[in-house]
Amino acid sequence: MSLRVRLSLILGSAFIVIWALAAAWMLRDLRQQMMFSLDQRLVASARMVAGLVDQLPQPLAAKGEDAHFSADQLSVPDGMACQVSSLRGEILASNHKHDGAMDDQRSGFRDQTIDDARWRTFTYNHGDIRITTADRHQEREALNQSILLAASAPVLMALLGSLGLLWIGLGKGLEPLNRMRDALRRRRADSVEPLQVAGMPSELQPLLETQNQLFLRIAQTLERERRLTDDAAHELRSPLTAIKTHLQVARMTDGAVREQSLAHAEQGTDRMHRTLEQLLLLARVEGSLSFDDGVQCSAEQVARQAVEDAGGGDKRRILVRLPEDATRIYLGMPAPLAVAALRNLLDNALRHGGDAAVELELQMADGQVGFMVRDHGPGISEGDLQHLTERFWRNGQSGGCGLGLAIVQAIVQRCAGSLRFDSRSDGLRVWLQVPARSAQ
Repeated sequence: MSLRVRLSLILGSAFIVIWALAAAWMLRDLRQQMMFSLDQRLVASARMVAGLVDQLPQPLAAKGEDAHFSADQLSVPDGMACQVSSLRGEILASNHKHDGAMDDQRSGFRDQTIDDARWRTFTYNHGDIRITTADRHQEREALNQSILLAASAPVLMALLGSLGLLWIGLGKGLEPLNRMRDALRRRRADSVEPLQVAGMPSELQPLLETQNQLFLRIAQTLERERRLTDDAAHELRSPLTAIKTHLQVARMTDGAVREQSLAHAEQGTDRMHRTLEQLLLLARVEGSLSFDDGVQCSAEQVARQAVEDAGGGDKRRILVRLPEDATRIYLGMPAPLAVAALRNLLDNALRHGGDAAVELELQMADGQVGFMVRDHGPGISEGDLQHLTERFWRNGQSGGCGLGLAIVQAIVQRCAGSLRFDSRSDGLRVWLQVPARSAQ
């Protein structure tokens, strides 16, 4: 079912119910007013007959004498019966063929059955005479129905007109959605540009913005996949070529040359393995995969684990300084990501810091856990600092794959942390700050 039909059914049903209630109220009030007007006509007719009787040259008397007058003589409207009688019940004048049938000792209105027909009567005492006027219920109802039908026709036409205008208005109101649909239909299958639809109402602006945010996320996902493919193709081509060359040399030689070629092929395999691991980790960090295993790790546990994993297990060159409350400081990020970021910083410091020790210090300030990693190498120039977190960027003396600091930067961006470098003559200092959280 289309949205236009659905809205038309809902709003149309509401219109019909409201109009029906309003019409019922109006018609009920109109019926009451109509019946009141007919009753007032009986009252006016009775008083008019009383005025005519007062104008007669002699009073109506003569007991036992029939004194029937026509409706014209009594000036009673057509369809209305009138009877004039004395207070003792003697009929003095009547335009009704059933004399005495409407005789009533009580004044006011009354419903009577005369000759199997329902009548509405009004009795009026005037001096020594009693005047009774009446009309049939059947005629009253016929007049009332004709008036109600005449009043219902405009209501019905107005309801039908409202439903028609509702259908047209909904079509006009939903036109922006149709334009958005047409714009999406005209797009190419691989198009991820923001959707541009002019004249969108304020209610549909969030939908358009959400749609464009979805396109942006899709574009970012496609860009990450493309970069991963390009990086893998670029970085794995050289190790594979070198491995193939060394294996070919080993096949054609013997002795020490053969062993050296096999060793170089093994080194190339290790380098390719490390590069693949780093590429996959970077893709996972930049993607939407979750690293949260539900286990809380303290800052001390993260630091100890990173030291164990760094430098191929050579932790003797790493000097760790932890405060006494490090076991009570918990990180507001998944422990695997924190360990990976800190391990990459330590690996980088061990690789570029020469033979001197690498220092790891833990600090706590303003709800942030700070890890400071310092080496005692030659440092890095100011111009190269801005390239440290770029993918596959290496200085001339680096033997790594150029992904370690890029992974750290991706982890920092994902976990709302910060990464800062300070290069001095006595080495490079790196500050890694991550959010902290209270223990549960």
